Amino acid sequence: MVLLVLALLAQWPQFRGPDGNGLSAATGLPVSWSETQNVRWKTAIHGRAWSSPIVLGNQVWLTTATPDGKQLSAIAVAKESGKILFDLKLFDVDTPQFAHAFNTYASPTPVGEPGRVYVTFGSPGTAALDTATGKVLWTRRDLDCNHFRGAGSSPILFGNLLFMHFDGSDVQYVVALDKRTGKTVWKTPRSVDFKDIEPNGKPKADGDYRKAFATPHVVVSGSRAILISLGSKAGYAYDALTGKELWRIDEHAQFSASTRPVFADGLVFYPTGFNTGQIFAVRPDGQIAWKAPRGAPNKPSILVLNGLVFMVNDSGIVTCLDAKDGSEVWRARVPDSYSASPVSAEGRIYFFSEDGRATVIDAGREYKVLAENMLDDGFMASPAIDGRAFYLRTKTHLYRVER
Repeated sequence: MVLLVLALLAQWPQFRGPDGNGLSAATGLPVSWSETQNVRWKTAIHGRAWSSPIVLGNQVWLTTATPDGKQLSAIAVAKESGKILFDLKLFDVDTPQFAHAFNTYASPTPVGEPGRVYVTFGSPGTAALDTATGKVLWTRRDLDCNHFRGAGSSPILFGNLLFMHFDGSDVQYVVALDKRTGKTVWKTPRSVDFKDIEPNGKPKADGDYRKAFATPHVVVSGSRAILISLGSKAGYAYDALTGKELWRIDEHAQFSASTRPVFADGLVFYPTGFNTGQIFAVRPDGQIAWKAPRGAPNKPSILVLNGLVFMVNDSGIVTCLDAKDGSEVWRARVPDSYSASPVSAEGRIYFFSEDGRATVIDAGREYKVLAENMLDDGFMASPAIDGRAFYLRTKTHLYRVER
């Protein structure tokens, strides 16, 4: 299984790490840093992009794009030195779709495995690359979708399948590609009838109500691999091997889901999206265990550890819930606004703000701030962890932060 291989690497091969949940087994990570403290190297990254870095072997991979979206690239950086190894322009786009100013044309995070990295920019193009040579192994440019505000969903791997979301204003579907060839294995349209659930029962012209940016997650329950997939207006489960819809939860009226679900303690946890979002805890069979009515983030994904749910919402409200029943344990505020997803290691949680602040707290039942750190530019991308180091992408640079 690819998931097992990725976990054994103990690196950071995808959005939110080896298990896709933001948790790291690393030890010796720094608690404090600044532009002049605990920065091993700092490398400028051209273009404008919010994709998060991944770590594969001795390389750090990320994507970037020109601000106008006409050139889409993948970059590999040497983990030890910060030197750029490959700067690969993959796609030229004559007429890019519109992307909201808050988004970029390279926001989906790559996913990798030994010898290969897979990058997508949504409908403009998806590619598989050889990590040793930078050679393009295959591409797809025919997965059509009007991203409306720009693409954001990251791809994930399971076995020989590469899963991707295409939740646009025109069409909404999930696709599984054969990672070896790029050919479609299955493609399943979303089953929500948006016309029936818009306000006043009328079709909504605004594509936001159909749009989503979420990254899927595979849960193995019994003998079945289930793809947990958040769309606009609903959360779905599909048979990962066939694409058959197993269940759908559309009890929430939220839209533009943007986070990656987390599986822990036998439950799937996820924020429902924009517009008074909630946290849902759902059993793998689709039964709702509990709902928490406030504090849910729109963009940052959540953490579940030690029987607790930790989350920071977009405006800096940090909430800790009991994972068993969703009851609130504590609530606090950290400075700034947030898009990046937090990570946890060694009993600590790290939050990364859009202004460049990293607040470190204790991962416990009492709110305790351990450190506050600043870098020059803000964080839109989520961090990666490998060994004793953080790999942090700000709006302009990639850093290796290490004691």
